[in-house]
Amino acid sequence: MAKQRSHNPDHSSAYPAPVRELLEELARLPGIGRRSAERLALHLLKSDAADAMSLADAIARVKTEVGQCPVCFNFTDGDACAVCRDERRDPSMVLVVEQPRDLISLEQTGMYRGVYHVLLGRISPLEGVSEDDLTIGALLARIDTPERNAGGARVEEVILGLNPTLEGDGTALYLQQAVAKRGVKVSRLARGLPTGSQLEYANKAVLADAILGRQSVR
Repeated sequence: MAKQRSHNPDHSSAYPAPVRELLEELARLPGIGRRSAERLALHLLKSDAADAMSLADAIARVKTEVGQCPVCFNFTDGDACAVCRDERRDPSMVLVVEQPRDLISLEQTGMYRGVYHVLLGRISPLEGVSEDDLTIGALLARIDTPERNAGGARVEEVILGLNPTLEGDGTALYLQQAVAKRGVKVSRLARGLPTGSQLEYANKAVLADAILGRQSVR
């Protein structure tokens, strides 16, 4: 007797081709599974055309108008980001973070009045990421050449605000050694941050304590 094969139909095949394409693109987004993509696609189908096109326009503008600040590598829609342009900030203090989302989390505390430098990652040999793949060279250039720093100011302190993970600590050690050779003070955020956690998930009070309680590392 022949064994009957199970049949698992692909429900997405019932959708028109444009909807299937939308489902595939939505499912590629971080944290969006197939079911979530389907809900989002159906929501867009039911929405007014104007609302859907507003979303499409916002996505297009992000990709065409937003770039990286040439000084700190934060997101910007101008020649420099809002933090680097702000004359009320102290450009002699540079807080180094891994990603723009970490910068945003720290800014929400309202406790830090210096400027930033975004590495766009962390050193991770297992993932094939070396110091040359990050913006470390640009950070050291800001120290060596004040004209490349915000406001043309000399950097007097570098604060290491990397995530307290194995890779983050390794990157911080590399930066500590490179910056210390240049005679610049190096400190790090206080370890009120739990080891293994991410800055973006820490609450404002924890981040504020980390900024105020930063410690010298040399």
